Amino acid sequence: MGASLGGGKAIPRRRRSRRGGSGPMSEINVTPLVDVMLVLLIVFMVTAPMLTVGIPMELPKTEAKALGGEKEPLTISVTSEGKIYIQDKEIAMDELVPKLKAISNNGYNERIYIRGDQESRHGKVSEVLGKISSAGFTRLAIVTDSSSQ
Repeated sequence: MGASLGGGKAIPRRRRSRRGGSGPMSEINVTPLVDVMLVLLIVFMVTAPMLTVGIPMELPKTEAKALGGEKEPLTISVTSEGKIYIQDKEIAMDELVPKLKAISNNGYNERIYIRGDQESRHGKVSEVLGKISSAGFTRLAIVTDSSSQ
């Protein structure tokens, strides 16, 4: 009763899945992203300890609280041998005030941290502090390690 055009063979129908099999794939391969992030993590973990500026020295221990601040201050270091550094550059005592005036952005209101090695002479640190203070700088602080007992 019914005629068949295919010569008696049934034409198979292609089934489509619910997601529409021929559309664009919406899955993202995150493996390359994770690889890049792990490499960056390792690079930052290796370089972070090297970013601290300053001369290595043993600071005296105190129970004072740390000072908070909005930007990095100028750091003056006095080593146990009596050498004076601004940030990481060695300078002579007579060059200290002119260099500070040239470097400071806020004029005499620039924050200045003075780091004295635990083995350095108290007189040398006091001399540096007095010279900076007499030049007109007002925001001075002596840096120490907090005691962790």
